[in-house]
Amino acid sequence: MYLIDTDILIALIRGKVAIQERMIQVGLANCVLSEISLAELYVGVYKGTRRESLVTFLEEKFKALPMTPALKVYAQIRARLELRGERLEDTDTFIAATALVNDYTLVTHNTRHFSRIPGLKLEDWLDEQ
Repeated sequence: MYLIDTDILIALIRGKVAIQERMIQVGLANCVLSEISLAELYVGVYKGTRRESLVTFLEEKFKALPMTPALKVYAQIRARLELRGERLEDTDTFIAATALVNDYTLVTHNTRHFSRIPGLKLEDWLDEQ
């Protein structure tokens, strides 16, 4: 199963054929979103950079995983990073925690960014081209 990060969803919205093809290859039913990614996409809607109909389409097409089951893992990741003097955006930390709790692979173009989180499985479908 694959948790699709916001940057990959934006590439999908922008019509990146490679992302569409990869989703079809792995099976759309095997691709899920985080509630956090949906929130980030809606920020784009309210800033006027994204059409709401496209975000609504994604919300209807893909299951959105809730963040509540990932709260403790989020706190562990954040504490671990802060104790090492590192920082990761809270939204990204929640997305990573959601992937870990569900044992999903996180699909993101920010692999360097997320690679600081032990045990997180990553794939970059934009880099596969």
